[in-house]
Amino acid sequence: MSHRYSLAFLTVFELPPVEAVKAAKSAGYDLIGLRMLPAAPGAEADYPLLTDDRVLADTLAALDDTGIGVADIEIVRLKPETDVGSFERFFERGQRLGAKNVLVAGDDPEEARLAESFGKLARLAASFGLTVDLEFMPWTRVPDLATALRIVEASGEPNGGVLVDALHFDRSSSTLDEVAAMPRQRINYVQFCDGPKDYDRSDAGLIDVARRARLMPGDGGIDLAGFARAIPSDTVISIELPNYELAERMNGADRAALALQRTKAVVDAALAG
Repeated sequence: MSHRYSLAFLTVFELPPVEAVKAAKSAGYDLIGLRMLPAAPGAEADYPLLTDDRVLADTLAALDDTGIGVADIEIVRLKPETDVGSFERFFERGQRLGAKNVLVAGDDPEEARLAESFGKLARLAASFGLTVDLEFMPWTRVPDLATALRIVEASGEPNGGVLVDALHFDRSSSTLDEVAAMPRQRINYVQFCDGPKDYDRSDAGLIDVARRARLMPGDGGIDLAGFARAIPSDTVISIELPNYELAERMNGADRAALALQRTKAVVDAALAG
């Protein structure tokens, strides 16, 4: 089975869900990622897809019309004070959308407590047919693949996974050998993009590139060919490529199409070679 490709929320951050689904269909994606919870709780409101039944109904209709599936929903942040039960509505909406995976970030300095919270989250998500996928990011309490995998394994839940983002992988201490050695059941999807070869290594610099200035595959310094060869051949590849400068001169649908074209070119060349 070959890769399927998903259009991540941040790649077309300005498009409402229905327009994002249409863009995914037009560009040739198989799947889409949708955001319902804010990246920074308290800094912005929940997204209409979570709170507005009309938006949910319109999105479901668009998915049905286009045949596009939902890969992941986002984003759950696990903090020391997080009430896992509060995500039940989010999971219920995800189930109605036909989602498969939930993007999770770990913001708890106590690893044992984080693993416990992750386990509770996984058990709740399982009741809605969802996996929970812990993404490591160098500036967070889960800075690398080894830490993420240790937390997921400690939770002991079969629907727990590790989300490897090519950008965060490149900026972390993780290696391609570690990616290739991951237990197959712990990798449900990956995120793909390129990033500048020279970059500000401060937390603020890393965050700025991650959220605003990722590059099209082939335009940066990440070993994407090695990354493509290290992941399982049937892994869903979510293309997460927010670039605010590019968004000023190219609409979301065209950016989505270009991102898919460039990603497939890199992946196909890597596997052929």
